[in-house]
Amino acid sequence: MSGPEVSGIERRFRDDELIVSKTDIQGRITYCNDVFLAISGYTEAELVGKAHSVIRHPAMPRAVFKLLWDTIASGRELFAYVLNRCKNGDHYWVFAHITPDRDGDGTVVGYHSNRRTCEAKALAVITPLYARLTEEEGRHADRAAGLAASSALLAHHLSEKGVSYDQFVLGL
Repeated sequence: MSGPEVSGIERRFRDDELIVSKTDIQGRITYCNDVFLAISGYTEAELVGKAHSVIRHPAMPRAVFKLLWDTIASGRELFAYVLNRCKNGDHYWVFAHITPDRDGDGTVVGYHSNRRTCEAKALAVITPLYARLTEEEGRHADRAAGLAASSALLAHHLSEKGVSYDQFVLGL
């Protein structure tokens, strides 16, 4: 994965701020608000038209993104904790609510995401889980096998708790 080196420095935004972005159905950014620009360190010109994955942090499990894309591509909304990388390599956590955008006929034409700050107690649960998932992905030389193994690990974790991913994160 390309992008800036990871700095290890966490950035935060205020609890009363929302990060907002919109994408087309391929995940290319079509809109980003000022809070997104300020926290990420990118300009609007650097983001609009780019894949939203431009801010993907390497410690963010691909299994969670697969779950996210599978869910929203099916027309459903999703809540998720996401670790993002800033332009300079810093990082920030968000609690995202991603919903499909539909045209007048009900066809999904893109996605809308509102992101809030995260509570420390939720990150205390999410951080070690995501680290396990990312570690599992890295254990496999074949990326597809790593993704499958990590997805199975996530499914097992949720099954043990008897909840969906949404229920899991909303309960933190």
